[in-house]
Amino acid sequence: MAAAGTCALITLDEKDIPMVRVMDPFLPESDFTVWFGTNSKSRKVNQIKKNPNVTLYYLDSDASGYVVIHGIAQLENDEREKEKRWKVEWEAFYLNKTEDYLLIKVSPEWMEVISYTRGIVGDPITWEAPVVLFDSFN
Repeated sequence: MAAAGTCALITLDEKDIPMVRVMDPFLPESDFTVWFGTNSKSRKVNQIKKNPNVTLYYLDSDASGYVVIHGIAQLENDEREKEKRWKVEWEAFYLNKTEDYLLIKVSPEWMEVISYTRGIVGDPITWEAPVVLFDSFN
């Protein structure tokens, strides 16, 4: 995945309308689990509580490709995990770090990848992107 690209988190609202927002993820873990910090009172938290199916969209910084990860989101309020993943630059956004700061953990089920610069392209007729399935989805 692109290190300096853009990442969007897509959830579904109460009417099943996709809601998209740009996020600041931590680098994916070796199994492609992705973590985010967020405000515990944000709309996305309530949307995940109602429907944990989410999509992550990463665009390469040079726009030469993308990664789409479909997965299940979990809300994590464990103080050790939160401290481990805290970013000092977030201090201005979380006036009460204990109550306002929450983690989102996305466990991937499958992902699509397109990278023209790396020779990873979609089907020439249908444009369907190559798909990677994760063990948790099989």
